[in-house]
Amino acid sequence: MEAKRRLVTAVLFGNGITRRRPRAASILIAVLAAAALSCRPAGSTEAAADSGGENALPREAMFYRELKDGAVRCDLCPRRCVIAEGARGFCRVRENREGKLYSLVFGRPCTVDVGPIEKAPLYHFIPGHSRLCLATVSCNLRCRHCHNWQISQAGPGERREFKLSPEEIVERALSRGLTSISFTYTEPVIFYEYVYEISKLAQKRGIKTSIVSNGYINPAPLRRLLPHLDAVKIDLKGFTEAFYREVAAAELQPVLETLKVLKEEGAFFEIVNLVIPTLNDDPRDLKRMCAWIAENLGADVPVHFSRFSPSYRLTHLPPTPVRTLEEAVRIAGEAGLKYVYIGNVPGHRNNSTFCPGCGKRLIHRVHFSVLENNIEGGECGFCGYEVAGVWK
Repeated sequence: MEAKRRLVTAVLFGNGITRRRPRAASILIAVLAAAALSCRPAGSTEAAADSGGENALPREAMFYRELKDGAVRCDLCPRRCVIAEGARGFCRVRENREGKLYSLVFGRPCTVDVGPIEKAPLYHFIPGHSRLCLATVSCNLRCRHCHNWQISQAGPGERREFKLSPEEIVERALSRGLTSISFTYTEPVIFYEYVYEISKLAQKRGIKTSIVSNGYINPAPLRRLLPHLDAVKIDLKGFTEAFYREVAAAELQPVLETLKVLKEEGAFFEIVNLVIPTLNDDPRDLKRMCAWIAENLGADVPVHFSRFSPSYRLTHLPPTPVRTLEEAVRIAGEAGLKYVYIGNVPGHRNNSTFCPGCGKRLIHRVHFSVLENNIEGGECGFCGYEVAGVWK
C-alpha cells in the first residue's frame, strides 16, 4: 500500500501543469488521482513531526476585547462570543484564561498533507500545482453535511495533533518544492493566528497561500489577513437564511458581506455552492444567487456547483442528480457568469475551462487532474481573450 501511495504521489505531483499529454496516460492519471484522494482518511498526516516546543503553546488571540468580571468578547467571527473566565467560544478552540483570550490550536495541526489545488477547488489559481494542505480541529459552523466532521466537529485534544511551528510548515513546503500552502479541510478562521503567521512567512519565502473557507469572518480580521493571501475559496452554502440557520447553524448575510469585502480589496477568489437535494436546490434560489453574484461581485468570478454525497447527518438524502447541476450551470450562464463549473462529477464537460471569447477549451480537467492548459500569459492561447485568474 505504501509503495502504491508513493507511485500515485509521484504521478500526481511530479510534473505540475502538463500540456497536451497523451490521452491514454492522461486518463490513467485522472483515475489514479481520484482513487488516491478518495481513500485518504480525515486527519491523515504527511510525515508530521511531534516538535515545535513553545510554538505549540496556547497563543494569545487576535481580535478580542476585555469585558467586566473577567469576561472577554471575541471579535473574530460574526458570532462575537462573550466568553466567561475558564470557558471557550462556540468554535471550541478559543479559551478565556484569566481575562485573556487564547487560541488552543496555534502550532497544533491535526492534518498536514499534499494535494492538488483543483481539490480546493481553485481552478483559476495556477492550475495543476501541488499544495501543502493544513488544518486544525474544529469549526465555527455546524454543517449537517460536513465531509470532514471527524475533525471539524472535534475540539482540542479529541484528535491526534502535531506540534509544528509556522517556520516548520513553510520549510516543509519549500523542501518539497510546493507552490503553495492551503488552509483547508476545517475552517481556517478558527485558527486565524496560525494562518496569519504562516502566510506572512510564506510570502517572504516566495510560497503562495490560499484559504478554503466558509466566509464566516468579520471584516476587520479579513482585511488584516488578505494582504498575505493569494487566493480565497468561499463556500456559499445556500442563498436563504433558513438554509444557513437549519443546516449550518449560522446566517447568510455575514457570508455575503465577506464576499463584498473580497471584491472591494481586489482579492482573487472563487465560490463553491454544494447543491443538496431538497435543501438548497430550488431553481428560484439559484437564480437569485447567480444574479446577486453577477451584480455585486462581477461576471468574472469562477463559480462551482458541486455534487452532494450523503454524509454525517444527511445520509438519508440522495446524491445530487447531475441534471440539477447542469440546470444550475444554465441559470448561471443566463445571469452572465463567465466561468461556471460542475464539481464532484469526474469527466463532466464542465470540469474544464472554456474561453468566453472564442468558446474553445482552455484547460482540460478530469476531476482533480489538469490534462491540458492553453492559457498563455493569462490569455486564451487561441484568441487572446484575457482570462480572470492567477496564472503564474
